[in-house]
Amino acid sequence: MLQLDEIANSIRNCVNCDLHKGRVHAVPGYGSENAEIMFIGEAPGYYEDQQGKPFVGAAGKFLDQLLALAGLDREQVYITNIVKCRPPNNRDPLPNEIDTCRAWLQQQLDTIKPKIVVTLGRYSMAYFFPGETISKIHGQQRKRDDLLIIPMYHPAAALHQERFRHMIEDDFRKLRTVLEESNKPPASGEKPAEEEPHQMRLL
Repeated sequence: MLQLDEIANSIRNCVNCDLHKGRVHAVPGYGSENAEIMFIGEAPGYYEDQQGKPFVGAAGKFLDQLLALAGLDREQVYITNIVKCRPPNNRDPLPNEIDTCRAWLQQQLDTIKPKIVVTLGRYSMAYFFPGETISKIHGQQRKRDDLLIIPMYHPAAALHQERFRHMIEDDFRKLRTVLEESNKPPASGEKPAEEEPHQMRLL
């Protein structure tokens, strides 16, 4: 099994599509290697490209507020994107760019093995549910294999259109309930095994 640092180093050296030509830094991901919940956005923006870390711009600040609504912080989760390098002028990622990065995301999923995946935006939603519309399925719990997947709007949507803010906030409040349910002790009364402490690394 590949480790996250191996995957991250491979991403930083990736030249499999033209996005590498304009990047300052590839942005593999950030967070706990023991995360039970994984957030998947769309692509790095300007500040992410500068720092090599996901969600550090205005949308990232809003994401931190949303995580707090769900009773979470960045030390408990893992955050990444469908595309690991910034598209020029923050345009939408192209199909071939998404396809090129698909293997990296799958390796991260296979390594972290999160219980819950939250997709942020329509491109990460389409990774799991091609042909679906985010306006119809946002905030809904869906199972795929052993994963519980919850599609949500990208935090940036609220920065562009205020009407999305309350919708996104409500979805994250519901996420708190989902997490509380998933962490309830076994019905038999058996004491659950202790979790390993979260380890933070920038990958």
